[in-house]
Amino acid sequence: MVPSLIVINGPTAVGKTDLSIELALKFETEIISTDSRQFYREMSIGTAKPSKTELEKVPHHFINNRSVQEYYSAGDFEKEALETICELFSKGKSHVIATGGSGLYVKALCEGLDEVPEADLTLRKELITNYENLGLLWLQNELLKINPNKLSEMDANNPQRLMRAIELEKQGGIIKKETKSRPFNIIKIGLKRDREELYTRINERVDLMMKLGLLEEVKGLLTFNQLTALQTVGYSELFAYFNQEIDLERAVELIKQHSRNYAKKQMTWLRKDLEINWFHPDMQDEIITFLLNFA
Repeated sequence: MVPSLIVINGPTAVGKTDLSIELALKFETEIISTDSRQFYREMSIGTAKPSKTELEKVPHHFINNRSVQEYYSAGDFEKEALETICELFSKGKSHVIATGGSGLYVKALCEGLDEVPEADLTLRKELITNYENLGLLWLQNELLKINPNKLSEMDANNPQRLMRAIELEKQGGIIKKETKSRPFNIIKIGLKRDREELYTRINERVDLMMKLGLLEEVKGLLTFNQLTALQTVGYSELFAYFNQEIDLERAVELIKQHSRNYAKKQMTWLRKDLEINWFHPDMQDEIITFLLNFA
């Protein structure tokens, strides 16, 4: 019997963690995190990591395994995650669960990565200077002029990703490579909710993060606020608050807004993958039946 990697996809706050734990318990297996923000030890509340209780229920891999000061690429993750998965299969696991909202890291795990041009340091310096002088809107408009479709597919509030996207477009784009074969089956499950239901969950999650101490977590990271890993939703907005650019109420509103925007972009990315089998998160019995009948 060929072992299977079950990949749980879906937008932020849809319920991937709960389902992944239930499936891991059902199949007596372990979980691979494909959420690039959860790799970092210093980022916990704002990345919605599984709780201590949840981590104790099921072994998780690639959570708290890096510092924000370390460089860790999707290519690094692909190599290490494949080694971990194959090791679990060699120990007799028939299934392994992978879950997380970072589309690039899911793609790296399932298909391998496309060939990306090396960074143009001169161009990057120019973009950084323009960003510092002209702001985020300039980056958005620059990418919009080059490739309007690209802007609609990505996190348009992340300056680091915007700069990299502009670089790639100006260097001729990504060279598409053939999908790499994997020595195991890949079964993709997608979770989706009605937009109003999902957005309510996102807003409630942000409120809970604030109650759990997100403000203090971000305060403790102020000395690292220029690092790429921290240029992300939930952190950049509170850095702006600490820099006295906006008040706290506005910062929380922006976290909710940017989280909703991110969820929309995640769904745009996921809908392109025709291999995903879609379910509502409450359909756990149906999902388990589907997986047991998968051939």
